[in-house]
Amino acid sequence: MGKDLQLIDVLRKAFPGILDKEADEMIGSGQVLPFPGNTVICLEGALQTTFYIILEGEVEIRKTINDTEVRVLTRLGPGDFFGEMAIIHGAPRAATVVTTCPTTVLEIPREGFSSMIKRSSSMSMAIVQQISKRLRENDEMAIEDLREKAGQLAEAYQQLAEQDYTRRVFLTTIAHELRTPLMAANGFLQILRSGALQGQAFTAALETVSRNLTEITTLTNDILFLQEMELILPAFEQTDVGGLVASAVEQQREKAERNGVGMTMTIAPGLPRIPADSKSLERAIVAMIDNGIKFSPEGGAVNVDVGFNEVEVWVRIQDHGVGIPAKYLPRIFERFFHLDEVAGHLFRGAGLGLSIARQVIEQHKGRVTVESELGRGSTFTIHLRRNQ
Repeated sequence: MGKDLQLIDVLRKAFPGILDKEADEMIGSGQVLPFPGNTVICLEGALQTTFYIILEGEVEIRKTINDTEVRVLTRLGPGDFFGEMAIIHGAPRAATVVTTCPTTVLEIPREGFSSMIKRSSSMSMAIVQQISKRLRENDEMAIEDLREKAGQLAEAYQQLAEQDYTRRVFLTTIAHELRTPLMAANGFLQILRSGALQGQAFTAALETVSRNLTEITTLTNDILFLQEMELILPAFEQTDVGGLVASAVEQQREKAERNGVGMTMTIAPGLPRIPADSKSLERAIVAMIDNGIKFSPEGGAVNVDVGFNEVEVWVRIQDHGVGIPAKYLPRIFERFFHLDEVAGHLFRGAGLGLSIARQVIEQHKGRVTVESELGRGSTFTIHLRRNQ
C-alpha cells in the first residue's frame, strides 16, 4: 500500500490534477522496472512503443548531431516522463535515454498510454505542455546551432579570404623578386652579345650576370624548400649540431671572402647530440650566417659560437654590421620582409632566409632571439632543446 501511495505521489507531480482512480489505472496498466546506472532505456532511431514515467533516479536525453557529435539535451528526474513522441507520431525514437544512476521507471505500453490519453484530461494536458516545452527548447537549440554554424562559416570564410590574399601577395612578390634579377641578367647578356664590352668591363658584366642568376637560383630553392616543409615531415635523429655549424660556415666562407668579411667559429667541447632534422637545421644555420655576411661591411667579421647548458644547445651568430632599426625587429622574420636600406647602405634580397630559418627552428620546438644596435651589429641566437 505504501509503495502505491509513493507511486501516486510521483504521478500527481507528473500530471497535476490527476484523479486517484486514473492514477490507479495507470499503475495497473504498466510495470515498475529498475535499471542500473549507465543503462540505455531508449535508443535513438529504434522503433519502440512504450511510455516511461521516472519514479526514482535520473536519466540523460542524448541526441546525435551531424552523425558525429553526441549532445546531452537535458536531464530528467522523478515525476518527469519520456517516450510520448514516438507513440503519438508512430515514429522511431528521436533521442537516446540513458540512466545516470540506479533508476526506477513505470513502463506503460502503447495501448495503456492511448487509453489514458483519451480518459484523463490531466494526463493529456500535461503531455501537451511537455511537448510544447520540448519543441520550444529544440527551437532555441536549433537557433543557437545556426548561430554557431554561421559564426564558424564566417570564420572559415575569413580564413579563406586571408589565405587567398596571402597567396596573391606571395605570387606577386615572387614575380617581382624573380623579374628584377632576370631583367638585369638579360640586359647584361644583350650588351655582352653586342660585343660592346671588352677586357675588365666584359668580366665585370659576366660577374653581374652570374650574381643575378645565383639570386634566381637561391630564391627558387627557397620557395621549393618552403613547399617541401609543408608537405614533408622532418626526420629527427640524434645530430651533431657542431658538425652542421662547421658545414654551414664552410658553405658561406667563399661569399664572406668575396665580400671582404672575416669569419670565426667556436664550438664548445663535449657538445651533446640533440634530436634534429640535419638537412633543414643546417639550411636554417646557413641562412642566418648568410644574413650576417650580407649586413657586414667590408673588413667586418661574423662570429659563430656553439655552446650548451643542461637544457639546451645554442648557436650564436654575431655580426658587426649596420644593425637593425628597433622598429623593424618585430618584422624581420616575416616572409618577404627585407631591409632595402639601413644607415645609407643598400641591400638586396628576397626576404625568405630568416623566415625559413625561424620556421625550421620552430619545427624543432626551439626559438630564435635577436639583439641589435644600429652601427654596431646584430646577434641572432638559435635555442634548441636537448630533449624534445
